[in-house]
Amino acid sequence: MATGRQLRRCAAIFLPGDPPRTGRVAFWDPEGGPLPAGAGELDELTVVVPDGASVRQRTVPAVWLPVGAALPVLSRAGQGGAHPAAVFWGAAVQVALQLVARGRLLPGVSAGGFDAWRVGPLDPADTVRVKELAAAMPPHAHAAPLPGLTTGTELPDPEPLLRAFLDAVADGLPRSAAARAAVRSPAFAAREPQQVPEQRGWAADVAAGLDAGVRVSLRLELPAGIEDDDPFRAVVQLHSLADPTAIVDAADLWAGEDRAGAFGPRTRIDVLLGLRRGARVWPPLARLLESAVPDGLTLLDDEVQDLLGAGRTLARLAAAGIALHWPKELARELTAAAVITPTERPVSDAPSFFSSAEVLRFDWQLALGDRALTKEEMDRLATAHRPVVRLRDQWVVVDPELVRKARRREMAPLTPIDALGVALTGTAEVDGETVEVAATGWLAELRERIADPDGGHARAEQPAALRATLRDYQLRGLRWLDRMTSLGLGGCLADDMGLGKTITLISLHLHRQRQPATAAPTLVVCPASLLGNWEREIERFAPGTPVRRFHGQGRSLDALERDAFVLTTYGTMRLDAATLTAAEPGWGLLVADEAQHVKNPYAQTARALRTIPSAARVALTGTPVENNLSELWAILDWTTPGLLGTLKVFRTRYAKAVEAAEADEREAAAERLARLVRPFLLRRRKSDPGIAPELPPKTETDQPVPLTREQAGLYEAVVRETMAQIEQAEGIARRGLVMKLLTALKQICNHPAQYIKEAGTARLTGRSGKLELLDELVDTVVAEDGAMLVFTQYVEMAKLIDRHLTARGIGTQLLHGGTPVRRREEMVRRFQDGEAPVFLLSLKAAGTGLNLTRAGHVVHYDRWWNPAVEDQATDRAYRIGQTQPVQVHRLIAEGTVEDRIATMLKSKKDLADAVLGSGEAALTELTDAELADLVSLRRPR
Repeated sequence: MATGRQLRRCAAIFLPGDPPRTGRVAFWDPEGGPLPAGAGELDELTVVVPDGASVRQRTVPAVWLPVGAALPVLSRAGQGGAHPAAVFWGAAVQVALQLVARGRLLPGVSAGGFDAWRVGPLDPADTVRVKELAAAMPPHAHAAPLPGLTTGTELPDPEPLLRAFLDAVADGLPRSAAARAAVRSPAFAAREPQQVPEQRGWAADVAAGLDAGVRVSLRLELPAGIEDDDPFRAVVQLHSLADPTAIVDAADLWAGEDRAGAFGPRTRIDVLLGLRRGARVWPPLARLLESAVPDGLTLLDDEVQDLLGAGRTLARLAAAGIALHWPKELARELTAAAVITPTERPVSDAPSFFSSAEVLRFDWQLALGDRALTKEEMDRLATAHRPVVRLRDQWVVVDPELVRKARRREMAPLTPIDALGVALTGTAEVDGETVEVAATGWLAELRERIADPDGGHARAEQPAALRATLRDYQLRGLRWLDRMTSLGLGGCLADDMGLGKTITLISLHLHRQRQPATAAPTLVVCPASLLGNWEREIERFAPGTPVRRFHGQGRSLDALERDAFVLTTYGTMRLDAATLTAAEPGWGLLVADEAQHVKNPYAQTARALRTIPSAARVALTGTPVENNLSELWAILDWTTPGLLGTLKVFRTRYAKAVEAAEADEREAAAERLARLVRPFLLRRRKSDPGIAPELPPKTETDQPVPLTREQAGLYEAVVRETMAQIEQAEGIARRGLVMKLLTALKQICNHPAQYIKEAGTARLTGRSGKLELLDELVDTVVAEDGAMLVFTQYVEMAKLIDRHLTARGIGTQLLHGGTPVRRREEMVRRFQDGEAPVFLLSLKAAGTGLNLTRAGHVVHYDRWWNPAVEDQATDRAYRIGQTQPVQVHRLIAEGTVEDRIATMLKSKKDLADAVLGSGEAALTELTDAELADLVSLRRPR
């Protein structure tokens, strides 16, 4: 780098070679200073320098570099501190590279008979640019006489020297197999000079016109008449490079009409050579070479199509130096859009429409500009056999694909829900192509109504029977649910836990009882732990509303009241789906609370839920996506069957793109999916404006804790032994070992007694850094008369903590998956009443549905490695109704896999807001080296 800077401070001179790529650049110091050592070949250079009022020759030392080696030095000469001559040749490098990048290359044979690439053909703008750059050449940049070309103190002309440099750069770059294929000669791909004198005639013909003063173009002329079979014509016209304003038709030039004198005596030869080059890439031009006067071509229809089409003909002609000019009156605005045409009906009839077997027409509609074609014009286009047709008194370019669409206007009909999905996204897949779709009539009105949560139609107000005042965002949720269910569509209310999904649903039930058409019982399916919470909330906010538990022994639906709430569990629903299906009167609402329980569409629970009929379906969940987008499909395909297509189609069209694409592509794919699902999924977070002020502050802290000596020894031993097994395993056996390793390490980080599975009398104190920190936190909370939730994913660890704290005289209670429903409800009451300051909870069993606002502290003793699941657990305390600040403590063992995962979780949480990734199971796909790096113990320094 330092050597390059020193060279750029020197003057630079280009010395041509034969072939051009053997040319060299000499760097010399006009002030006579030292040259950088080791920069290149050091030799003498004869230069012309000022001598008083005259000039004289002088021999100076110089560093000589081949053109290829000089390019990186000169290309940076514009960065400052460089000699003006080096800056000039640096600018020439940029011009040369741009010309090569644009494909401005022609093969040729040098004066010595060698293969040589040259820049060309140059368009008028290129020629002007080269002339302007040559005029700016400083004296030091061409201060060396060229033997055989200049004598004495005569300096080479700037423009020929600059053109020789451009050729030298061009000659050294395209030395590849592609170059050999382009000219069908291995010589032009070889780096060493090749003698090819026998190709001189061919090369001269190909390169003819490189320095010509004229360029050839074709002007497309429309038929003079209006008949469909009138011919098109391509007229040859000529452009002077010296005077870009001088243009003449070939017919006029051959007739001797060159009034401005812009075209020289070689013009006719240059035109013929240019047409010959063009004929090599577009054979119809060969007919011009057979004419006495190459004035123009009468074009066949397929030739017009070749020029007008989307192929590479125009690019190939342009590369050969021939441009094509279109008539201004030729219209290209013919477009096609798919249109859904529904039968006329009022939007209020939507419920019966979506439940019917009716199908909608799906047609192609062509338009010229902003005006749709009439049926007669579409028929005319469908019978067109030419690439340009006459429509509305003008000639219009017609893509064959548009003709096909005009002929096959009617596409496969759409079901009502398919039509709605297409109307919402504005696109559809047709024959493997994504096309724009326009909805018309009442379907367009329905789309607008669904997409606008606060539209101008009648809006639901808080029911008079509700014994509470809905917050603003809860009222908006009620209106959204009312709009969706009244249209016969379902929806997923995906508010964060603790924002009042239950009271919003109770409000919807009361609102629907006011209209005879929607008055019917509501069936709520939820986890067993939430039955009591639902019953209490209904009795609190809708006193007098009948509530019936369909759960346990003696459950019955006999004499079911029309305005009743029926509460059941997922397990009971799966067993008694037939009874629930036959209930009288039929269900007005079917609600799936904690709907992530049916995220697997193939599970028996999800299958049973789909069999129960209802006027509308509503899913309630704080995590519509826990692990992957297929879970979102499962929920929305239940609430609004068919909206997202089949699971296979959904994975292909959306899930793979969102989950696996690059960041920018993933964002675009997520937006396409959002346009479709946004109207059917209402998502509010506690951080949203208008909600956050309703909640107290929340502080989240990662609490690093050191391992004890016992923990560190166990940790390293397990890593060493299990990694040795993993390195020898493959497939599912390897994945099982990885999961076993991760589980063992997490248990060791928790407490050695959990991993070793020690008896209940084993000593617990002094053996775990986490347990010691938990003791400190418990002491602080108890001293302040506070309360704490402690979450762990391991029931065994929760029991160890329970035994430890009980021995210390701390009041605790433990809730896990085996706790009976009635016992759970009693434990929640005791905690809320302040009878036990520490509530130990199994994360999987108690991470949702519980209202535990007595707690001001939440401890995640170990990590679930899914931010959304942990947030749900935290929301047992941090929810509407919480009045004290909430502190969240995440205990992380220093230097362990927990430490590394904590960093990874932060980035995953960002992804979770758009769509969550694949979770802990993804770690099984790490390589052995990556896994070893993840789990190895890093001791504090």
